[in-house]
Amino acid sequence: MKKKILFFLPLALMFLASSCVSVRVIADYDRNADFNTYKSYAFYKTGIDKAQISDLDKKRILRAIENEMANKGFVKSENPDLLVSIFTKERERVDVYNNAGWGWGWGWGPGWGYWNPWLWGGPGWGNNISTRTEGSLYIDLIDTSSKELIWQGRGVGTLNNTGNIEKKEERIREFVSQILEKYPPNTLASS
Repeated sequence: MKKKILFFLPLALMFLASSCVSVRVIADYDRNADFNTYKSYAFYKTGIDKAQISDLDKKRILRAIENEMANKGFVKSENPDLLVSIFTKERERVDVYNNAGWGWGWGWGPGWGYWNPWLWGGPGWGNNISTRTEGSLYIDLIDTSSKELIWQGRGVGTLNNTGNIEKKEERIREFVSQILEKYPPNTLASS
């Protein structure tokens, strides 16, 4: 039994840690689009301006997208094949964990089968409530010749409500990287 606990405890801790920081990603695309023909991009200012986040966070997201697109072999252009737009959503998530069990502590009450003024034990109930901000980042790729959406990636995860700018930028890069990891669908990215 002890060996099982020692084996599963690190796995459980790794799962718990990864579930707190992971980004859940979904991607959808136009099956008729030829993703091998796209080589250049530009940002779609009209769409980006509508994103309801701070201008500083927009800049962070756009920088992260530029880095990922460059890693995929894309170049920024004034006559692009693709327009890149973003959209964001945010919501507060409340988690309630019910706890029930036995507890022991100091005080007056029955203990160990007799009345003891110093030891008390009995059932205990309680709720742990935590709130967190969960955000969604959508990255849309639009074909400039047809003016149609050809690919959309969405990342959903917990946002770090922190004043630490480095951690915030790291989290944004993680979101963008994991979303754009799904592009291009069913094709090999050209180098």
